[in-house]
Amino acid sequence: MGSNDGLKSESLDTNGAAAGLPPRVPAAPWRLELHEDPTTLEATAWNALLQASPQPTPFLRHEFLAALHRSASAVPATGWTPLFFTLRSGTTPDAPLEAAAALYLKRHSYGEYVFDWAWADAWQQAGQRYYPKLLGAVPFTPVPGSRLLARSDAARAALLQAIERFADEQGLSSAHLLFVDEADRAAARAQGWLQREGVQFHWHNRHHDGQGEPYADFADFLASLNRDKRKKIQQERRYVREAGVSFEALRGTGIREADWDHFHACYVQTYREHRSSPYLSRAFFAEVAQTLPEHWLLFVARRGGERVASSLVALDPEQRVAYGRYWGCTQDIPHLHFSACYHEPLDWCVRERFRRFEGGAQGEHKMARGLLPVRTFSAHWLRHPGFADAVARFLAQESAGIEAYVGELAERNPFK
Repeated sequence: MGSNDGLKSESLDTNGAAAGLPPRVPAAPWRLELHEDPTTLEATAWNALLQASPQPTPFLRHEFLAALHRSASAVPATGWTPLFFTLRSGTTPDAPLEAAAALYLKRHSYGEYVFDWAWADAWQQAGQRYYPKLLGAVPFTPVPGSRLLARSDAARAALLQAIERFADEQGLSSAHLLFVDEADRAAARAQGWLQREGVQFHWHNRHHDGQGEPYADFADFLASLNRDKRKKIQQERRYVREAGVSFEALRGTGIREADWDHFHACYVQTYREHRSSPYLSRAFFAEVAQTLPEHWLLFVARRGGERVASSLVALDPEQRVAYGRYWGCTQDIPHLHFSACYHEPLDWCVRERFRRFEGGAQGEHKMARGLLPVRTFSAHWLRHPGFADAVARFLAQESAGIEAYVGELAERNPFK
């Protein structure tokens, strides 16, 4: 393994005090390895570890992470320096892989969706250096799931403590795990990391009381909504239909290269309209189309035979979960966004008996389309005790605000 910015690689023997880890680490030898190039990791072993974790998602598959690296989307030049951690249950390189984490040294806070710009500003105004920080996340992907991939709670705790120790020894301001699952959250809480909450909007393929069977069809879903919301969706779909727009759902290898080209053009156009630059290159989508074809669903909108919009949905066929990801259009047609990003994907999920559709970050407007608020969580370690105390007070106030916000949203439930 090469070196970067003076980073260290070592074996940790948690039997002895020389390791410098808290005594609650289980008595077992662990070998920690740091990897600056995720493509060099063995894909089968990584993916097996992911599947053994409590909440796997396609976005932490080796193929996805490798594509981010090879396409130059998440690399040092874009502010994402890979530093993947692996933990083996022995002191030799061929010892079994017990835990791993996709980590990055970040030189900014773009592409994360858990916003810490104010923390960085405050720390830098105090004359300190906030960046680089250590980040455990999927670049550009606010999807909850396992971040500390581990075969046991013991391995998860050892991995988390290795992350904290590394950040401390390297003099980094902080370490962060974003959109964690419950196992990661519990491990971080036990380690004393700060907890932060957020809100997303997800749709579930069941009646809103949670007791009914999956929806029989889209009409059955609409019937479960209150009258105003049901009428709004019907009007939006009718307007798009009367504008001469039709949709085609393409899945996996059925997505042709021309469809990918049009989708990417739409994706770039969306960023351009917001005076921003897209995070993901065409090369990234070309690679995941080849390496993860079963994980993609593309809705293509046509008007008069011409492609006018695309909406890309990621799929987890095993878990029966769909993730709304990217969209864009080349013609401005009222309500087309709602149809392409919500109505058509939800209709598809009902037909294919998918359990859940995650709508991505933010967006109260999603409630009017049948998505309900769901809390998300992240964990944060800050090296300076005074800074950590100030952030903890901020998070306590923020958490109270989120509690009130979720309560307010509950009063606007779109279901009967």
